[in-house]
Amino acid sequence: MRRLFFAVLASCLLIANPASAQHSSSRNFLKDSLDSYVQKAMQAWKIPGVSIAVVKNGEWLVAKGYGVKVTGSNATVDEHTLFGIGSNTKAFTGTALAMLESQGKLSLDDKVKKWIPDFQVYDTWVTKELTIRDLVSHRMGYETFQGDFMYFDSDLSYQEVKEKFGLVKPMYGFRSRWGYTNAGFAIAGEIIQKASGQSFGEFIATQLFQPIGMKNSIANSNQYAKAPNIAAAHTVTEGVLKKVAYGNLDNMAPAGAIASSAYDMGLWAQTLLNKGELNGKRILSASAVQTPMEPHSILGSGGHPFNRAHFYLYGLGWLLQSYEGRKLVEHTGGVNGFVTSFTLIPEENIGIVVLTNTDANGFFEAMKWELVDACLGLPFRDYNAMALQQQEQHEKRASATLKEKRDSIALKLTPQLPLSAFAGTYQHEVYGKMTLQPEKGQLVARFEHHPGRFATLGSLGGNRFFASFNDPLFGNKVWPFSISDGKVKSVTVTVSDFIEFTSYEFYKQ
Repeated sequence: MRRLFFAVLASCLLIANPASAQHSSSRNFLKDSLDSYVQKAMQAWKIPGVSIAVVKNGEWLVAKGYGVKVTGSNATVDEHTLFGIGSNTKAFTGTALAMLESQGKLSLDDKVKKWIPDFQVYDTWVTKELTIRDLVSHRMGYETFQGDFMYFDSDLSYQEVKEKFGLVKPMYGFRSRWGYTNAGFAIAGEIIQKASGQSFGEFIATQLFQPIGMKNSIANSNQYAKAPNIAAAHTVTEGVLKKVAYGNLDNMAPAGAIASSAYDMGLWAQTLLNKGELNGKRILSASAVQTPMEPHSILGSGGHPFNRAHFYLYGLGWLLQSYEGRKLVEHTGGVNGFVTSFTLIPEENIGIVVLTNTDANGFFEAMKWELVDACLGLPFRDYNAMALQQQEQHEKRASATLKEKRDSIALKLTPQLPLSAFAGTYQHEVYGKMTLQPEKGQLVARFEHHPGRFATLGSLGGNRFFASFNDPLFGNKVWPFSISDGKVKSVTVTVSDFIEFTSYEFYKQ
């Protein structure tokens, strides 16, 4: 999951209208302005479909859909339409673990090795000391998204993900800092299975979805295509909206495979806000709700361009912050073709759900903040206009960079060695194999664990090539080769930051 929006420039502090007019707008926003706001934003961001829910004190303030499930179709989105919720799955995983603890079936302070004897990480001492809490609070010492290129939407099984995770060297010390680690949640899913006797998907379906009444929600991505009311996945590449395939997410299902609807997620919000009860029926113990919402890791000081906000923390599948004197319990999610947000304001008994079916918009976060402010009676700020301004600046820079690289390739700059010298099999010590072969005058890179995906390499001259993936989610990056004594030694491979920040050194065999 990658947060696209809330890096608001300090200059945004200057954008303000008279407070009295803003307060009036806030009070009327849900009733009078929401529909036009959403429709305008959908057009600006090229979002085919959106679904939103807002609950307060057990009542539905909003539960509705906008637009269509598939671009170019007339299949409309409603409040029951499913969207991939990505990392909003993590709160279900953290809650499942806390449920099992409240039932006496495990302790969150258990060592992982107790439940998974073959578990290992790079350091043998950490392997012995790492606890369940460490797995799901992002404090194991890894850089954010480290290893995700290997795992994400690959052909690796969960067992292979676990094995490769054990070989990845963390960039930082154990429990020294926060670093978003999807594989930790995948491993937590195996603990859920061993403690409960049910697979992750079965546990979530029978112990959470069914008791809460989340009738349409599904826990595994291999069920997406069979769902009768599900939005298609989309992206926007160079200004063009495209339908894309659903991701293969089940090798790390507990990190991000759930698909749900605004209505079902509204029920989830009501259950959590009511400390585990819904319609007079106890579904979760109070501790199963509260424990994942307790701070475990520090992200930073937090902040907001307009209002009072302090601290940014992480629980067990939840992001936590202080906002205008209230605690926000929240998360976002981003997977192939979807970005979503989910927010609770427990002191006000408010829950907010925003689901979208493109992975290239900042609206899902802007809308969240607009709804938070409206529910708290705060001034209207038009966060979407701010997000669009940032996106336009980002796209302008990205387009200029892309044009520069393509213009360089068009000059047919001579690489340091003939293309045939770069061709061959390359090996990364953890990922495995990558092949490079000349095709139509350019090198094409194919990866062992990502069948169907490839990158075309255009020469930038010397030892540098510009790699463009056929799947836009994986991005465009400059790959430098290491050349010594007239021979290619290795290449440094990077992909889109949406997937992973860190690089992979593949050595020529």
